[in-house]
Amino acid sequence: MKTALTDTTASKINKSLVQARRAIGTPAVGMVLTLVIVTDEENAYDALRSAGDASREHPSRTLVVIKRVSRPHRGRTQSRLDAEVLVGADAGAGETVVLRLYGEVADHAQSVVLPLLLPDAPVVVWWPVDAPLDPAGDPLGALGQRRVTDTYACEQPVRELAARADSYTPGDTDLSWTRITPWRSMLAAALDQVTCEVQGVEVEGEESNPSCELLAMWLADRLDVPVKRSLSAGPGLTAVRLTTDCGPIVLDRADGSLATLSIQGQPGRAVALKRRATSELIAEELRRLDPDDTYASALRYGVERLRSPAHRPSADPTVPPAPSGQRPEAVSRALDDASGDSGKRSAGEPPAKGAGAEEAGAEGAGSPAPGEAAAEGPRAAAAAQAPVKGAAAT
Repeated sequence: MKTALTDTTASKINKSLVQARRAIGTPAVGMVLTLVIVTDEENAYDALRSAGDASREHPSRTLVVIKRVSRPHRGRTQSRLDAEVLVGADAGAGETVVLRLYGEVADHAQSVVLPLLLPDAPVVVWWPVDAPLDPAGDPLGALGQRRVTDTYACEQPVRELAARADSYTPGDTDLSWTRITPWRSMLAAALDQVTCEVQGVEVEGEESNPSCELLAMWLADRLDVPVKRSLSAGPGLTAVRLTTDCGPIVLDRADGSLATLSIQGQPGRAVALKRRATSELIAEELRRLDPDDTYASALRYGVERLRSPAHRPSADPTVPPAPSGQRPEAVSRALDDASGDSGKRSAGEPPAKGAGAEEAGAEGAGSPAPGEAAAEGPRAAAAAQAPVKGAAAT
């Protein structure tokens, strides 16, 4: 059932909802939450369709807020509220109200939405496009316990992730994070099957895909190992390679639907890892209304920290590090050069002109006489035993 209201108010919209429920024979309200969608006219249809599919799992009242901007200056000063009420089969398993705000009322959308919220029910606010930099600070975002954004719809997704980290508030989430839930589950299950230590990670995917960056930050934050970010033609996230001390673990998805999990010493397994629709992502986010601490930890890890040279893996991660107490050859050579050992000549190399006399003079000046050497022996032994006695006394 569809009802169109022009130049209306929130009170008239509530009355229309009650009349529509009675007309279709369902006067009771069986909805579990209120979903507020803030979008534009261009993306309203796709967002409303995704919300309708998700309402079959989570019956809800969906409020679609569309801020219309009038081109003539006279139209901008005239405030008007138009509404479209959908109940029954047209609204999925809940109710839908499409609100179009004109003029100055568009700057006070929270005043229009507040009387239409379900009483004693959680509120989720979703921005399919053009999300504010601080969702919790937005007047509409302040009404919700959960605030859903999508950095994949931004022009510069990676830079948007850094802005989300700076303004994060418990309750914020991102559909780019929701897209990698199957990847995180599969990688965690793969590591549960082996007993080994992860030494490095490589995440492969599209260049401007924020899901790849979030997965890399999650792995770096949880495993505390170097993570390499490599590029591919897509679609989306294509592969994750874990370098361990008991062999590589590879999760590869080249076609965007079927992945292959390879573990050293085990046969390869095909895994269903398709790219999910927006309705499935929204349905997953509506299953939990508490803050996502794992997302917060991965987001705050930071894209810049992920790209820093200190977190890049070495050229050959299979080369074992130098044992403790031993220096690598290049480091030893550099330290020897700094200490002056580079001036030592190799065996058989002829001395430079005048060097023999200088070295002889230096040796003559620094070498003790035979009598002095005999007397120096007992004193050196006593000096070597003195610290031992002092340590035993203390």
